[in-house]
Amino acid sequence: MKVKEYDLVVIGSGPAGEKAAIEASMMRKSTAIVERKSVQGGVCIHTGTIPSKTLRETVMYVSGLRQRSVYGLMGGVRQNVSVRELMYRKDQVIQQELDIIQENMARHRIEVIHGTGSIVDINTVIVTDDTGNKRQLKASVIIISTGTKPHRPEHIAFDDKYIYDGESILNLDVLPRTLTIVGGGVIGCEYASIFGHIGVKVTIVDDRERLLSFLDHEIADALTYLMRKYRITLVLGDGAKEVHRDNNQVVTVTRSGRKVVSDRLLYAAGRTGNTEYIGLDTVGIETDARGLIKVDELYRTAVPNIYAVGDVIGFPSLASISMDQGRLAAIHAFKKGDTSCINNLLPIGIYTIPEVSMVGETEETLSAAGQEYEIGIAHYFELARGQIINDHDGLLKLIFDPGSRRLLGVHIVGERATELVHIGQAVMTLGGTLHYFVDTVFNYPTLTEAYKVAALDGFARMRSRG
Repeated sequence: MKVKEYDLVVIGSGPAGEKAAIEASMMRKSTAIVERKSVQGGVCIHTGTIPSKTLRETVMYVSGLRQRSVYGLMGGVRQNVSVRELMYRKDQVIQQELDIIQENMARHRIEVIHGTGSIVDINTVIVTDDTGNKRQLKASVIIISTGTKPHRPEHIAFDDKYIYDGESILNLDVLPRTLTIVGGGVIGCEYASIFGHIGVKVTIVDDRERLLSFLDHEIADALTYLMRKYRITLVLGDGAKEVHRDNNQVVTVTRSGRKVVSDRLLYAAGRTGNTEYIGLDTVGIETDARGLIKVDELYRTAVPNIYAVGDVIGFPSLASISMDQGRLAAIHAFKKGDTSCINNLLPIGIYTIPEVSMVGETEETLSAAGQEYEIGIAHYFELARGQIINDHDGLLKLIFDPGSRRLLGVHIVGERATELVHIGQAVMTLGGTLHYFVDTVFNYPTLTEAYKVAALDGFARMRSRG
């Protein structure tokens, strides 16, 4: 068996693994990435973040959503739009991203080894390729970044023709007239928006009483209203008890006995770690019921020289955060005593239509902590830019401390929410107050002006307190 030695071996080439390898290479450490698929990038590039967000933008264009009622023109979906046309741009973007990743690997002299990696001892990974050939890799440090896959309960008969998961849905052969989505989480809501805006009649079934319960209630309520406005049916507080095929349709039976019949079904209720094939038992690393690995604050597993990063360690399971986890794991592995860490103010972006984004505290978390707060709100229809782009439903909400006026949370639903939230994030990180927004001149007309309008609204609420 061919044996080769490295300073670092990374198992998995998603965002976390890629950044870990690059960081190690920048420290002049010999590095290899093991990827079991024929292409790099992981779920993020091929079946998750990049394709779903590109598909969303395609739908925004094809549906004429941004043009509806603007300048007296009425937009709409072409009646004969095909799945192939919808996926064309997605495939282009994926290839472009792959080219960038491969260029990065070559520039940093990182060796990419295709095959399934299995840990056989704390310093050894055996890689088996598609032909059965094996290679032995020795390393002082191993980083696991194998990601996750959609949770597929045994009682759901997935066939990827009528019943799909959150990744195989991208392989739809025809655009269905009706679609049931089991699961009202981030993935379910994003795909509901995508398909709902190209004329598919979508029904979300979820056993929770509220969509995206981690969001501030006002933002979650606004998104729920907008989904219903665009004819997405919500069956909440009544989860799916049974799913089965009935000829060319799928029947979902809820716990209350309600039947939802559709052409296709997307099951989007959780994900599990890709850990069953990498030999964790061999070195004594345990996983939880969903196959996720427990790590400490430095991303070390139960074995000190084996680290784990990205979705495989669980919440928050965001590509943006996974990248920094990979980078920091490499730093901690090779720069002993380094205390670098991720800023606690982590932004969350949800690519529904419209976008939703947040950073910091919600009204619920502050109430639960017994902390006093006040809010300020700006509606997009109050903004000249909101009128120009015809977004009358969006809103930006600031949560702040009434004594110090310090900003505690930012919550946005509407056009460019995932971009706008970073202004609030920066102000919060620097300990800023509402005065910053009032005293700062923003370009006009812009959506950024919402911060000033919301801050002024917050001060007006304070004055009304007496």
